[in-house]
Amino acid sequence: MKIAYAFRRATLHPHHGSGLPPVEARPQFLREVRRIGFDAVELGLEVFGGDISQSTAQELRAQLEDAGLQCGVIRGGGGFTDPDIAVRSRKRLEDAIRCASWIGASVVNTTVPTHLQDPDAPGSFVGEPVSQGGSRTATEEDFERTANNLREVAELAADHAVQISIEVHQHSIIDNSRSALRLLELVDRPIIGVNPDLGNIYWTYEIPEESCEHAIVALAPHAKYWHCKNLLRVHVPDVHRAVFVQVPLPDGEIDYRFAITAMVKAGFDGYLAIEGIRFGDQFHRDAKSVAYVRNVLNELRLS
Repeated sequence: MKIAYAFRRATLHPHHGSGLPPVEARPQFLREVRRIGFDAVELGLEVFGGDISQSTAQELRAQLEDAGLQCGVIRGGGGFTDPDIAVRSRKRLEDAIRCASWIGASVVNTTVPTHLQDPDAPGSFVGEPVSQGGSRTATEEDFERTANNLREVAELAADHAVQISIEVHQHSIIDNSRSALRLLELVDRPIIGVNPDLGNIYWTYEIPEESCEHAIVALAPHAKYWHCKNLLRVHVPDVHRAVFVQVPLPDGEIDYRFAITAMVKAGFDGYLAIEGIRFGDQFHRDAKSVAYVRNVLNELRLS
């Protein structure tokens, strides 16, 4: 199992921001990423701006390799339930597949979100009794339309030797293990699997609708890629809300020793991607997560 950096903060003086630093600040940032123990990075299509081309991808690949890193995963795509958005989502997913092959990534990670009905209405964020656009309100047509698009895109992915990982995500027709397995059954393509992001399951509702242990055991055999983040949940029952604080992997309420063990036992040998801290010293706090993962993996090898 290799460890990728799904960074959500890329701040290193004088650069500050969440995206990949500009060219002049990039080498130092990438060296720090390698120094704290990552093997690869996850990159979204947005890092290419409007220039998604083979030459641009190969130039960025060379910058990563100079720092001893790879691009393990390209992130891109979108949902298919809204016809107005489906065309754009399809193009982004196809662009991500081509970009992945150019930059040397083995996986494209995508989500299949639905259009939020009202950003000001209940269920527009996380930790509420309801969740807009989730699997509870998805129709059979939503699942079938999504599966049809993914089956067609699977041919392009196979031509480029790239696998597709569908992320379990809030405001998506797959936001728990049951809905994820249902979509995979409809798609029925070995090249397409899931990203069993337990943090997204944990924070979707005020009270999680399934345990992380149940979810990871169910989804591990189907995983192509894996986002890992940990959270502290603060439940405020009087207002039917839960709020969440992100912390390094060993410090939260999701048992990643159990989860990593389940993935290893299921034969997963892809990228475990640490979803980085959004505030504070990301190198210090995310290094703690890397060290924890490597320690658990070493213990499993010795057991």
